[in-house]
Amino acid sequence: MLKYIFTRVLFFIPTIFAISLLTFVLMSNAPGDPVENMLTRNQGGEGGQSADKIAGEKAYDNLRKKLGLNLPMFYFSLSSKASSDTLYKIAKPDYRKTLERLSYETGNWPLVQDYYQSVRQLEFAILDLPKDSSTVTPLITLRSAISNLYLNYQDAVITHSLDNMTKVLHQQPSLQGALPALKNVTGAYANLMNHKTFWKNYIPSLFWNGTKCQYHRWLFGDAPWFSKSEDETLSSGFLRGDFGISYFAKRPVSSMIWESIWYTMLISFVAILLTYVISIPLGVYSAVNKDTPADQAISTSLFVLYSLPNFWIATLGIFFLCGGDYLNIFPPTGVADYDVSDPLFLKIGMQAYYLALPLICWTYGSFAYLSRQMRGGMLAVLRQDYIRTAQSKGLEKKKVVWKHAFRNSLLPVITIFSSVFPAMIGGSVVLEFIFTIPGMGKLGFGAVLQRDYPVILTVTMFSAILTLVGYLVSDILYAVVDPRISYSKK
Repeated sequence: MLKYIFTRVLFFIPTIFAISLLTFVLMSNAPGDPVENMLTRNQGGEGGQSADKIAGEKAYDNLRKKLGLNLPMFYFSLSSKASSDTLYKIAKPDYRKTLERLSYETGNWPLVQDYYQSVRQLEFAILDLPKDSSTVTPLITLRSAISNLYLNYQDAVITHSLDNMTKVLHQQPSLQGALPALKNVTGAYANLMNHKTFWKNYIPSLFWNGTKCQYHRWLFGDAPWFSKSEDETLSSGFLRGDFGISYFAKRPVSSMIWESIWYTMLISFVAILLTYVISIPLGVYSAVNKDTPADQAISTSLFVLYSLPNFWIATLGIFFLCGGDYLNIFPPTGVADYDVSDPLFLKIGMQAYYLALPLICWTYGSFAYLSRQMRGGMLAVLRQDYIRTAQSKGLEKKKVVWKHAFRNSLLPVITIFSSVFPAMIGGSVVLEFIFTIPGMGKLGFGAVLQRDYPVILTVTMFSAILTLVGYLVSDILYAVVDPRISYSKK
């Protein structure tokens, strides 16, 4: 058994690595810009001078370095000779996508880079143009055209934008200071279109980045040989308990997790305990008294409960049992607020008072499913020959049921038990929102709405690890309850 457990734990390593890599890639390529989400003010420089644009970009780049987003994604990247191994250095995600597509369409990254630099110089030149009542509309047109150059790779759109900008600058004498920069962009784009090298797209190229990459930094933390600057202060490292910084709350994810996980694990543990303590005896009783009025009454009652949505019952419970025009038995929402110095029994009592109604809503729907699984397993065992033999020997019915049949009928229930561990970390999103319980379900769902990827990534990884642990515990319990199951070679 120990050898089997050790082997399974070793298999956890590549499994967790694959899950973490897949999750990390999905999160990294999700829409939105986390740096812009974290900045509290507009850093784009719209409506200002080139100095404002440079200041905004500096703040953007500093925060990007703190988050480690200025690093390549993985230890290596496989691409074509037409691509660049330093494209990750372009700060804006939308700009990177445009340049990557232009590189693919033309097969000439050096000329794509020249074109991009000329567009940036044109943008600065336009920002420094004089502003008065006569130039408001032309400047809006020019900035819109600049945005098209940054975000589009289609030849028709780029050509139209350049022609439109040329027309606007020639019609407005006070804006013609930007004409040299526009000519540089036009020349760089024409040079790019005239020197396409499509053949480079068909030559594979491997770019090695080493440990200076986002994935290594997220999983292991900063390597000791990383070059540190005074701005690079936000570390990470999942394996050492540092889960990064929340893009939305701007707090360490670890502190958010530890604040939320306690409530979810407390409610989940009590709910699971109640579910098993109530459902297993009900399932055994229904199997032993199959097709009797008691069995039919239990089955009907449990299926009625199973068909009632917990969010609906929770809403009715708050409406009828939490004050207002009806009974005032439970507090409507929230969790108990007590002092650290309060006695333990007082803390437990206050917490139980607040969590009683959520626990009822959390638990009742599980009775039907688990009890039916227990009933089915028990019925299958009661038909076995060794049970008939035990009965024919004159053993008491209670002893036959609980000593001989019960243990061997637990396998279906143990299979369900494997999902207990991830459920304790995931929580119930709906109920935590209805009762305003600051648990993991509410935290994870809020992170999805806010595109808070570090939080989503951490919750996903915890769920994956606990799922693997749940399956391992189930396998061990199989061997404990059924001696016929053995993981050792004979």
